Amino acid sequence: MKHGSPCSRRRAEQRLPPHSCALFEKGPHGDQIVSGLLPDHGGRMATARSPCNPQSTVDLGAQYITRTPHYAKKHQSFYDELLAHGILKPLTSPIEGMVMKEGDCNFVAPQGLSSIVKHYLKESGAEVSFRHRVTQINLRNDKWEVSEERGSPERFDIVVLTMPVPQILQLRGDIANLISECQRQQLESVRYSSRYALGLFYEAGTKIDVPWAGQYITSNPCTRFISIDNKKRNIESSEVGPSLVVHTTVPFAVTYLEHSTEDVQELIYQQLESILPGLPQPVVTKCQKWRYSQLCPPQGVVQLNVILNICQLNQSSKFSTREHYVDLRCSLENTGSINQAHMRQPGGGILVGNFIHDTFILPAHL
Repeated sequence: MKHGSPCSRRRAEQRLPPHSCALFEKGPHGDQIVSGLLPDHGGRMATARSPCNPQSTVDLGAQYITRTPHYAKKHQSFYDELLAHGILKPLTSPIEGMVMKEGDCNFVAPQGLSSIVKHYLKESGAEVSFRHRVTQINLRNDKWEVSEERGSPERFDIVVLTMPVPQILQLRGDIANLISECQRQQLESVRYSSRYALGLFYEAGTKIDVPWAGQYITSNPCTRFISIDNKKRNIESSEVGPSLVVHTTVPFAVTYLEHSTEDVQELIYQQLESILPGLPQPVVTKCQKWRYSQLCPPQGVVQLNVILNICQLNQSSKFSTREHYVDLRCSLENTGSINQAHMRQPGGGILVGNFIHDTFILPAHL
């Protein structure tokens, strides 16, 4: 893949794990701090911007929101709010190969799916920080002391971890002692699929002549999904160039997971050209590795019961009663998603689990 303009050589590349995020709460007023590894909002709802034109964006993770009849009732207020603010709009552009179930409705975010995350973080009033890697969590005088790779440790009343299970198991300190051997074996049995995403940004006026805004691919060993992203979100403009995203198949990603991003990007682009001959040359590209893309569907039902509470470490703690347990019950059904999370009396504990897709159901191809 050759690029001609000077801007095209400014390739954005993200190597940090996509899901790593934690919520910390401290102080008498319950001040909240959201911290993560990524350089911006979103996680799996990440939206990338072209360094040549910030108005040119592409969703590298989730592509649209699927509202089932169940969640249409359960979360009506969420959808009403997001639709009223123009953060969500119905998906009306054609997506070839999409499988629709009766009663489902799909939505896109005109400003990118990360705008949903930004909206709720703004509403929460939480302090948000990026590029922080938590390494240890220890109990210090009835508080959770969180240590990072850089900077001084901080103490909190409550810690909520939403990174993938393998990253939780890598944490050092007292948190490791809270997980029994049986629980650890269950957590270690959790498996994730992997994918690559390649975003391509084009100059204003560039035409990508296809009759669809998105297409699911079933006959290519590398490519699973293609989206003309600005067309999918109905934000086409003569002043902003189009953007395109490609999601790979899981087998392709597994095969090339530890290869260099440059080599993988070239392979993805070669396959894309075979599907869309004559595709214009992009001015900027961004390749994203989703090492932990989606939970792999287990055989049968796996129950993960993780009970973490500081009274297990300090019986004299003010949180030593049963009522102050933080109890996370996760059922991994054959859909491969966590369908239940129950937190009881959250004061003074740690809630550990994979990101719980409760408010929104994301497309299965991720």
